[in-house]
Amino acid sequence: MRILQKEFYIHPLHYIIRSAKEDDAKNLSEVRLQIDGETENLDREKGEAYIDGSGFKRIIKDDTESPNNLFLIAEVNGRIVGFSRCEGSKLKRSSHKVEFGVCVLKDYWGYGIGKNLLNESILWADINEVKKITLNVLETNKKAIRLYKGFDFEVEGILKKDKKLSDGDYYNTILMARFKD
Repeated sequence: MRILQKEFYIHPLHYIIRSAKEDDAKNLSEVRLQIDGETENLDREKGEAYIDGSGFKRIIKDDTESPNNLFLIAEVNGRIVGFSRCEGSKLKRSSHKVEFGVCVLKDYWGYGIGKNLLNESILWADINEVKKITLNVLETNKKAIRLYKGFDFEVEGILKKDKKLSDGDYYNTILMARFKD
């Protein structure tokens, strides 16, 4: 599915949020690889579960054609600096929900990009009568947890000792969801 492009001005940054296009595939592959190396908040380490340009092209094509999926891009001066996806199910019993994921280049943290990608995804979900948005967040990512709670996400469960980080310790993954009546 697609949305209309929106512009944001968070001084001094001007960026747009728009639906992904197949032309973005190569850049998305590079940006995702970079982001994976910048934070331990994601499931992957740099280079793991690598998706090349042709892989992203297939994902974008499928997401554009599916009424249950949404792939958004955050762009600054023509450069992709972050993205998010809502992925739904083709199964009838699960067609009421989507799983949300987001990532932003570290140099662009603090400009509301993740927040605006989330907000645009929620608006899309509400318009399309999605009843539940789920996500996973590492317990150490306090800023993201506060953001999600501010958008009415609630904790559904905890996966104990779910991730082993570079310090050698194990951390919990928090399962969160936002429900729409």
